[in-house]
Amino acid sequence: MNTPIGKAAVLIEALPYIQRFRGAYITVKFGGSAMESKPQHDGILQDITFMECVGMLPVIVHGGGNAISQRMREKGLTPGFVRGLRVTDAAAIKVVDAVLSREINPEIVATIQRFGGRAETVDGRDLFSVDRLEEYDQVTGERLNWGFVGNIRKTCVDPILKLFERGVIPVVTPLGLGDDGATYNLNADDAAAAVARALPARKLAFLSDVPGLLRNPADAGSLISTVHADDVGALIDCGTIAGGMLPKMRSAVEAIAAGVGKVHLIDGRVNHSLLLEIFTDKGIGTEITA
Repeated sequence: MNTPIGKAAVLIEALPYIQRFRGAYITVKFGGSAMESKPQHDGILQDITFMECVGMLPVIVHGGGNAISQRMREKGLTPGFVRGLRVTDAAAIKVVDAVLSREINPEIVATIQRFGGRAETVDGRDLFSVDRLEEYDQVTGERLNWGFVGNIRKTCVDPILKLFERGVIPVVTPLGLGDDGATYNLNADDAAAAVARALPARKLAFLSDVPGLLRNPADAGSLISTVHADDVGALIDCGTIAGGMLPKMRSAVEAIAAGVGKVHLIDGRVNHSLLLEIFTDKGIGTEITA
């Protein structure tokens, strides 16, 4: 691989993928531990810069996770979660907004610019019209209220398309605007899927902390390389899809049904995992297809 011929072979293998996806919308959900390790953080953003350079149209939707929890603790607030979603009261939403808009997003933009790409912030409140998320516990009947957490009702991608016209990579904050004028926190997986559906994207990639969908969570060698959307229900029923993988797979099925070409679950801890999944014959994660 380190010989000139080996390097040429890598480029030749990538060529048909570059040709196939030139001009295609690619939505990337950037989150998990890949955001917290500097080498992995920079490697993923270098991959995305490369994708734009060869003619693809990538858009990043990022999370905030641990950085938000840490900032809340520093301010004397206790992070809380219900069904994997952050409980976001009036004090917490201010922290969420500050961390996403003034810390994480500018750092992503600056890193892409350092790699020679062009990137700009897209405030999610300019994209997502939301309702307050409320559900009922199926056992107790109790109403679950997460506070300022939104359920996406409508997605407007005009600000993203305008940046694409200028050769700029959009970097989206997972925030929404309610009819009451308030800011709402959004699950970044849901926000990325909503953007992918609205474009619609040829590919939607979820960067996570696992190799992909595993038949046995304790065995990294049990990776399922390809899953058909029609089979997801059965995999949920048998317990193969559970826990944190549930919302990703449900979002994947909804995205496929809305016209997204493929959804990829990729291990963000692997250096340049995005390029390996999209530009090589074998890939390294799980793809969900129609």
